Amino acid sequence: MSGVPQRTLLLWCPDWPVLAAEIVDGVPATDPVVVLHANRVVACSERARAEGIRRGLRRREAQGRCPHLTVVDHDPGRDARAFEPVVAAVEEVVAGVEVIRPGACATAARGPSRYLGGEEAAAERIVEHVAQSCAVESQVGIADGVFAAGLAAREGRIVAPGGTREFLAARPVEALGRPALADLLRRLGVRTLGDFAALPAGDVLARFGFDGALAHRLAGGRDDRPLAVRQPPADLIVTADYDEPVDRVDAAAFAARTLAELLHERLAGYGLACTRLGIEAVTAHGQELHRVWRHDGLLTAAAIADRVRWQLDGWLTGSNGRGGTRPARPTAGIVRLRLVPDGVLAQAGLQPGLWGETGAERERAHRALSRVQGILGPEAVVTAVLGGGRSPADQVRLVPWGDERVPARPGPPPLPPAGAAPGAASAPVVVPPGGRAGRRAGRGRAMAEPPWPGRIPPPSPAVVLPAPLAADVRDAAGEPVVVSARLAVSAAPARLTVGDGRPAEITGWAGPWPVDERWWAPAEARRRARFQVCLADGAALLLAVEGGQWLVEAIYD
Repeated sequence: MSGVPQRTLLLWCPDWPVLAAEIVDGVPATDPVVVLHANRVVACSERARAEGIRRGLRRREAQGRCPHLTVVDHDPGRDARAFEPVVAAVEEVVAGVEVIRPGACATAARGPSRYLGGEEAAAERIVEHVAQSCAVESQVGIADGVFAAGLAAREGRIVAPGGTREFLAARPVEALGRPALADLLRRLGVRTLGDFAALPAGDVLARFGFDGALAHRLAGGRDDRPLAVRQPPADLIVTADYDEPVDRVDAAAFAARTLAELLHERLAGYGLACTRLGIEAVTAHGQELHRVWRHDGLLTAAAIADRVRWQLDGWLTGSNGRGGTRPARPTAGIVRLRLVPDGVLAQAGLQPGLWGETGAERERAHRALSRVQGILGPEAVVTAVLGGGRSPADQVRLVPWGDERVPARPGPPPLPPAGAAPGAASAPVVVPPGGRAGRRAGRGRAMAEPPWPGRIPPPSPAVVLPAPLAADVRDAAGEPVVVSARLAVSAAPARLTVGDGRPAEITGWAGPWPVDERWWAPAEARRRARFQVCLADGAALLLAVEGGQWLVEAIYD
């Protein structure tokens, strides 16, 4: 908790729920209007107060005092949406604003008062700017701490530095905003905040609990926490417009380097590093192009320039590599180029590698893979991501290099191999156009046990077949091996035939491991049993039987 309260400027908009109803729903705030929550009045307009309506009245009593009353339901979402333009208007004058609740926001008073020529001048400037920008009346209070500034704002008062305790002392205990505590304090003879603050803190904690201790701090002019201000986001996007459309690769390379250096300088000015870069281009005919590049380490100015150049080269040449189809080139040259740092973090927050920052070898590998991706397309270089699932095929998902490595199914991620740097990524797989990656990632890795009942026991297979192969399993007498609904195996498997191949002798087997998935959805239900078998030639296979059909799912080393 903060020991010395911060000098705080708080802006308060009276009867904000009523004003929000006028802004959003068009309910005239000049009429007698009340906002109800749980059948009680939580806010009312000035004309409603003139009719004798106060907060806390029941709906029937309020309508009895004013028969032509307009009733509006309490809607916190509406209040927050309507208050956002007010906060934005305040941020145009001062930086670092915390929204206390819809209708009230606070900021540190030191900066605006020094910049605008004093606390009174700052308060007048903010109130005037909000009135001109949003057509909303507001009041400003300045005191030591958010709680005291909120009470001062209701009077439009500036409490002198060091005078907050005296300002609060004469306030009734109801000002704490805790009706139950205020009622108890009055029955105990404590009627003002000064009387409450004079009580020993230890006795207050023992009698009223933690919430009472927080209220005791507020009554003594001490805040329970410092301001958590909202900083306006920095504009990190860099844009370049070209009078002559860029339609050549060499001109695009020059434009990329200039814009990359500008982006790197802007990020460095804020102490940030880019890990995910968005490249956007607009052609002379209005065609919009967009691509996102991701990098595990620091994107230096040269790395940014390389990625922009590669992307522009791919767009302008329309090349998709050997044997692939060529995407349509833009119908005109590029007239606008924008670099958007889609993912940024503080430079001090990057995890160094085991042999230094990122290592020259690792950087060269990143550059080479990104280059291949720029030539062959984003789907040509993929990373295998391990996740949850009961079958080996379910546990692996191939994602393009640079994309978020999120598993397809929930499950604990694999541990990095021994000797790897913290945060080491999975090895990328280069997939030629039209090719497929069938090798399972994570081979030789220690893996936490996912919470998937029916999952096959370790070790995991080395090769997962893209499509299971049909097989035939027979016993020693040559009869087909059948697995019943109760998982009873008709006989010990003795011979295996895969497709049209020759029969192979089974020297050992284990199983079955049953799986009954999504039984609640008949269209997606799947029931099968798995076996591990060893063959006479030393091969080991993962078999599955489903609907009476044997299948080869994976191969062990």
